[in-house]
Amino acid sequence: MKVVILAGGLGTRLSEETEVRPKPLVEIGGHPIIWHIMKHYVRHGFNEFVVALGYKGEEIKRYFLDYHRLRANLTIDLATGQPSFHEAQTGAWTVHLIDTGLGSNTGARVKRLQPALNGETFMLTYGDGVCNIDLNDLLRFHRKHGRLATVTAVRPPSRFGGLVFDGDLVSDFTEKPQIGEGWINGGFMVMEPGVFKYLEGRDPSLEADALEHLAADRQLAAYKHDEFWQCMDTLRDVRLLESLWQGGRPPWKTWD
Repeated sequence: MKVVILAGGLGTRLSEETEVRPKPLVEIGGHPIIWHIMKHYVRHGFNEFVVALGYKGEEIKRYFLDYHRLRANLTIDLATGQPSFHEAQTGAWTVHLIDTGLGSNTGARVKRLQPALNGETFMLTYGDGVCNIDLNDLLRFHRKHGRLATVTAVRPPSRFGGLVFDGDLVSDFTEKPQIGEGWINGGFMVMEPGVFKYLEGRDPSLEADALEHLAADRQLAAYKHDEFWQCMDTLRDVRLLESLWQGGRPPWKTWD
């Protein structure tokens, strides 16, 4: 099963980083966040990716072109300048890199990938969020419910600590609790080919034109994930993820 990763947005809220590179290449622990996302999918047995490129897409192409060579040992014949690569620890991934337009909406990007998906069920996520979701359980849930699409519902952590009251006194202080019932779409979706009929028009939005109408037609299931999830929208989010990685036990690291 192929995994679609939306990696073409401008990342304007992270302009400190995205002026020089696309958001999916912003690094956490020395690796681009798209690498973290892909490693999680590979851990669950999904190793063929279709990446929707847009803003600075050539940088993402360059990253994957160099991926094998920069991780391998190499020998250079100085007489000819020809390198040979050996003992690379890269894993058996297949990555399709497809230009979907500079300013395209999310739905238009997915629509342009339709020929590469061969009329099959596919997974879909955004190129800026990490999670410790069991992807095989998500797929079982999707198949059990038999809808055209399934989203992963998450409750993002609050940006502020929470207070618990006992009358006029504070009885407890909770550090960055999750937001009560504020479920949102955390990405990590599964879709059937039938979703493409919801992506008609010149520049459709995945969220407004597809997901909202799928919900209205009772064709959208929600897999509730109440464990770790974190997007990377701001520099503050980058610092948080980096601190978790440097702490030695990042919650989204499910691979060895």
